[in-house]
Amino acid sequence: MVDVLPGFREFYPENCFLRNFVFEKIRQVCRHFCFVEYDAPILEPLELFTEKSGEEIVDQLFAFTDRGGRAVALRPEMTPSVARMIGSKINALKRPLKWFSIEENFRYERPQKGRLRSFYQLNIDIFDEHTLDAEGEIIALTIAILQSFGLSSDEVHLRLSDRCLWSILLQMLHVPEDLSTTVLSIIDKIERTTFEEIIEQFNKLALNGVLLLEKIREFKGIQDLQGLEKFFNQLPQSPGNLLEKVTLRLDQLKVLMSLLDHKGLKDFITLDLGIVRGLAYYTGFVFEVFERSGKSRAIAGGGRYDHLIEKFGYPQTAAVGLAIGDVTLMHMLQEKNLLPAFEQKCDLFVIFDAAVKHLAMYDVHQLRLAGFSVNYTFKENVALDKQFRQALQQAHWIATYQDGKSFLVLKDLAHRKDYEISRQEIISFLQKQNL
Repeated sequence: MVDVLPGFREFYPENCFLRNFVFEKIRQVCRHFCFVEYDAPILEPLELFTEKSGEEIVDQLFAFTDRGGRAVALRPEMTPSVARMIGSKINALKRPLKWFSIEENFRYERPQKGRLRSFYQLNIDIFDEHTLDAEGEIIALTIAILQSFGLSSDEVHLRLSDRCLWSILLQMLHVPEDLSTTVLSIIDKIERTTFEEIIEQFNKLALNGVLLLEKIREFKGIQDLQGLEKFFNQLPQSPGNLLEKVTLRLDQLKVLMSLLDHKGLKDFITLDLGIVRGLAYYTGFVFEVFERSGKSRAIAGGGRYDHLIEKFGYPQTAAVGLAIGDVTLMHMLQEKNLLPAFEQKCDLFVIFDAAVKHLAMYDVHQLRLAGFSVNYTFKENVALDKQFRQALQQAHWIATYQDGKSFLVLKDLAHRKDYEISRQEIISFLQKQNL
């Protein structure tokens, strides 16, 4: 007996039905926002991922050497692939670009609740748009997807933060620029790290750990624009034009908040500077989506990343994106009973005497070509009453063919009505029923 590998899933029909239901609803909403779908190879050169994340990522990948001697890896995320796709044809593409993908990814990590080794992920990105309308569109689309499943602002919220303000703060606190990414990575994990561990990490970087952590915690606790303005004004005066940068950035934050308010999304948005996003390539506003109850890990996350495509050797291209993982999303929807029941019934089940099977089989094929789901029993010479009992379990309508009859009987099981019609009328009749 061979079991499924750890961290991988089998999708039996009922699970596949739910997965497809979720993916199709997401696709519909993305198309309503005029995003177009794309895809990329599931197997990529290993260097595509080490270029973005460094050699340390190799331990998290399904990486190997192929028969051609090439170092390759199963895709752990879509961002490097789409960066290559955009960068290599940037001058030929009509911009700005609004792209989305729903793809399977693979990461060799310890399976746990909400994280598996194989998972699907929705990626939504806008490329070559520098204005805050890109952030507004990505956030609006994300919330619209959640709303399409019946989720309200009482159940989920998008926590909005800003890497630029964090960068300015660290400069004001005299953190050297070359350490800012490391410090932000520590801050990103601050809720999962003890006070002593954080102080030790800061001290190892030759920083005043106690003072730095005090100001970081104060900053993280601010929940409104007025509080931000007051916080920065109370900091010791810094050299250069840092306060001017703060003022300009707060003005941009006000514009983004106003834009989201105009879209009717105010109740979904929480200003939360505790959101940092540990990945180094984020350059501006960042955001994550959580349940209000705080029961699960982040449902979605993203932000602005204006220099990632440039990092792969292509022209600098502005970008804002967000990803939603299927594992956490599906768990939440199931817990809230927001997924439909598995429906296996077909539109029509055809039952027949053996003598008229050839007529029934012709009609079955024509009905399927016309767009109806049609089934029948495969066994030979099954009594009509046994076929009928099978049909009751499998279909919304039943068509009965009998030898010597010039018509067939259509039964509407939902309304318990019978109709006698000719074979030539069956397609047009059913089309009028809006099946």
